[in-house]
Amino acid sequence: MQRGRAGDAAMSDAERARIKAFFMAERGYWRPWTETMLDACPGFVQHYARYAGHPARSGPLTERMVELIYVALDSSSSHLFEAGLHTHMKRALEVGASRADIFDVLHLVAVQGIARVGQATDILGEFIDLDGVPAIDERLQARIDRLGAAHALALRSVARLDPGYAEVLLDFVEQGGPGTGLSPAERSLVQLALHACLTAFDADAIRRIVPTALSQGLVAAELLQAIQLGAHLAVHGSALGANVYRQVAGTAAELKG
Repeated sequence: MQRGRAGDAAMSDAERARIKAFFMAERGYWRPWTETMLDACPGFVQHYARYAGHPARSGPLTERMVELIYVALDSSSSHLFEAGLHTHMKRALEVGASRADIFDVLHLVAVQGIARVGQATDILGEFIDLDGVPAIDERLQARIDRLGAAHALALRSVARLDPGYAEVLLDFVEQGGPGTGLSPAERSLVQLALHACLTAFDADAIRRIVPTALSQGLVAAELLQAIQLGAHLAVHGSALGANVYRQVAGTAAELKG
């Protein structure tokens, strides 16, 4: 049996089945948008599966770590993609992630917002008179120093302008996680993915995270894979478009009928 429309190359049922099976093997899911895309643009489905599957298939990170990074990316406030989050959280648990791992990731997702506060406050400090602003308290400075670059946070301006806010930020960073879960190096991988993704790209944070991650024993191939996994967020725009097309085209067909 042949399927297709005028102007489109006909595609056999066997070819459709082959592309669908390949996509599912590479990406682990099949949804209405992929069905719509397969009808309209089979090359997209086939080649997206190959490109998106490449980092997970060929990189050095474990399947558990890959899925935890996807959990971070889909739950990030800059993306909030519930369907993908459901898929990857379920898969993360299936391949060995613990509850503590998941909630450690969700804590890092919340901490991501603090990086922007620090950067914006640094800029604010460039345009105001700080002569009458007290220096940072030694105890608070010691807390900032102990944190180091582990969370890519620039807190000096925050601590000088609003030390009380700096204290509660540090409390959340230090005590807001589950207390177990990811290793320090794994946290760096998650943070790198969060700050490198297209919906929240942060070059300053990346420059803080990379040397920290390398000092923790991670290698370039692991960091590269964490960066590459974030590219897949862009396809959610394509998914949205395919779903809306299906609805619009269905409405148009009903109106014609």
